[in-house]
This record gives sequence, structure tokens and C-alpha cells, in this order.
Amino acid sequence: MVKRLVVGLSIGLVTGIVLAVALVQGLNVSFMTAGGAVLAYLAAAASGGIVGLVTGKPIWASEGKIESILKAAVGAVLALGGMWLLRRFGTMPLDLTALKAGIGPIGELPFTSLPIITGVLGAFYEIDNTPADKDDESKGEKGGGGKVRVADKAAESEEAEADEEEEEAPKAKKKR
Repeated sequence: MVKRLVVGLSIGLVTGIVLAVALVQGLNVSFMTAGGAVLAYLAAAASGGIVGLVTGKPIWASEGKIESILKAAVGAVLALGGMWLLRRFGTMPLDLTALKAGIGPIGELPFTSLPIITGVLGAFYEIDNTPADKDDESKGEKGGGGKVRVADKAAESEEAEADEEEEEAPKAKKKR
């Protein structure tokens, strides 16, 4: 579980840092300008969606497409809430001029806010996708409530009914 936490946190941080670098260095975007709040929320939603697609069960995994799309949608909404929290309560000023990222509060710097949001989401999604223990899987095979195919259940119930009819037939002959 700790390994999954570290992997999810790492994927999330890398995603947030890459998006922040693309915004600040590539597009020269700042969240402290006149339309900065709108840009901050759009960047947060995009980063939450991307993290939802690649962490946990990624979209390219078999049987992972629907789950990943749902995680992306929920991740976008959670990232919006995270950005609101950071912009509202993350008022500690930082000087990131050495990284050419500006000076300002944590919630208004893409180099701080986006990695925080994506790191938390990545860790959450990766922990959520922790596979079941092998002990749980072996219990399922022994009839302890694991996954069973419907066709197997139908065949078992038909066999049980046939066994019951065979047991009832000799009893009926003995009573006559």
C-alpha cells in the first residue's frame, strides 16, 4: 500500500509539474493576472482530469476505460475544490524567481498549486486501486463469496435439483 501511495504521489506530482512548466514557461501564464482565477481553475480541472486518466487503473489498461473516464470527471471536480482551497487558504508567500515562476502565495503560483492538487489526487486514486490480497482471492475460489460466473451458478443449481429429485424418488417407492 505504501508503494502504491508513493507511485500515485509521484505520478501526480510529475503531471502537475509538467503542466505548470507548460503553462508558465511555454505559455507565460500567471494565475495572478486579471483573468488568473479563471486560468487557475481551468488548469486545475485539466490536471485533475489527466491524473484521473493515468493513475489507478489507467485508461489504456484492459477493462479500465469506463473507470478512468469516471475518475477523470471526478478528478476535475475535486481539483476545482482543491484549487479553491489553495487560493482561499494557501496565502503563504513564496519566491520562486529562481525557477522563473514568480513571487506570490502558494495558491496563486502554478508551480505550487498544480503539483499539490495532482499529487493528492494521484495518491488517492492509486491507493483506491490497491488489488485484493491473495488470501481474499483464494477464499472466493472456495465459495467464500468471490466472483462466480452466472452460467456456473445455473449449472450448479440444475445439478442440485437433479440430486434432490433422485433422493426423493427412492423415498417415494419405499412408502408404497
